[in-house]
Order: sequence, then structure tokens, then C-alpha cells
Amino acid sequence: MRASSSASPTSSGSSVAWRPTRWRPYQADLRLLARWAADRRGAGLADLTRADLLEYLAHLSREGKKARTAARVLSSLRQFYRLALREGWVAGDPTVQIESPRLGRPLPKTLSEGDVEALLAAPDTATAEGCRDRAMLEVLYASGLRVSELVSLQPEQVSLAQGLVRVIGKGGKERLVPLGDEAVQWCATSSPVPAPSCSVSGRPTRSFRRGGARR
Repeated sequence: MRASSSASPTSSGSSVAWRPTRWRPYQADLRLLARWAADRRGAGLADLTRADLLEYLAHLSREGKKARTAARVLSSLRQFYRLALREGWVAGDPTVQIESPRLGRPLPKTLSEGDVEALLAAPDTATAEGCRDRAMLEVLYASGLRVSELVSLQPEQVSLAQGLVRVIGKGGKERLVPLGDEAVQWCATSSPVPAPSCSVSGRPTRSFRRGGARR
């Protein structure tokens, strides 16, 4: 008996609620496989073996399909063959020993040079808050700090004279991060009344207070 390519997972009495929007891609995957099987093997879905399914996944790869698409297709096939096994359409599940494609982590999206310039120029530097925000953005851009590391900085961790910031990261680990000239300039600008603090070398130096106000 040949299994129908229009079989729905819900027909097995599964407790999983399959909405039409989820069921349509599943059905489309089965139809494409059924067409490929008929053209290449003259067989139906119930006749396919593990080797056939591996060849089909390789076929998708040759057609330029991404790993994420192949993973979705394999998920559809697993749903179908579990149903087929329960219904007695097949003697075994050919997807059991097929590993899912490894999905690489997507690369982070980056800003263009124009986007960065627009972001840095966004704060209103005619105000104390704007100068503070510009200083924070310049430090982020120059140092690559995490936002959580930036907002937790204390004055004694920053040495404008040396152009360095002492960062306490995850696990309490410390590292020294250089600041660019632009970041140092805006940090100094955001603090018209510098406050004494300790430098990374332990000697007194000058740093800035956030918002340019005394505490």
C-alpha cells in the first residue's frame, strides 16, 4: 500500500494541534518528495528507504537549499513516517537514523559607516544629557564593551589620562580596554567638573562623573 502524500499528522490522533498554517508546509514537503520518488524511483513514499531519503536531502542541497530548509523537510518526513508506522503503512521508519543538518549560528548584523555616524551624532550635545549619551556611545564604539559593562562602570575604573578603562566582565574577570582619542575627548567633555579617582595603575588621576554632576 502506498501512503498518500496528503496525509496529515492529525489523522493519527496525535495530541499535537496542527494549525493549517503549519500543516501546509508539511504537505508541500511530502508532495515534493513524492514527485521526486515517482520520477527517480517509480516508487511511493511508503517504499522509500533511508538511503533514498539521504539521496533526496543531498538533491535539495545540490539545488541550493539551505540547511534550515533541509532541517524543516526532515522534520516533515519524521512526522509523516511516525504516522505511517502507527497506521501500518510501513514496516519501519526510514528517518530514525538520519541526523538533522547542523544549523550554523547566523552572523551578527553590522552597521554601515553611515549608520554609525548617524548614531553617534544622534544625541543633542547642547545639553548635559546629550554630552553624556555621546560619551557613552563613543566608548561603546571605541572599546566594544557590552552595554551592561558600560552602565556598570565606576569613575575609578576609567583613566582618561592613560586612555584606558578597567572592565570587570563575566565571572569577575578584569581586563584593560583602550579608549580612542574621540572617546576620551567626549568623556572629558561630559564631565566639566572632573573628580579624582584611581587610575588602573593605582595612582591618582582624573575621571568623569556620569551626567557631569557631582554626587
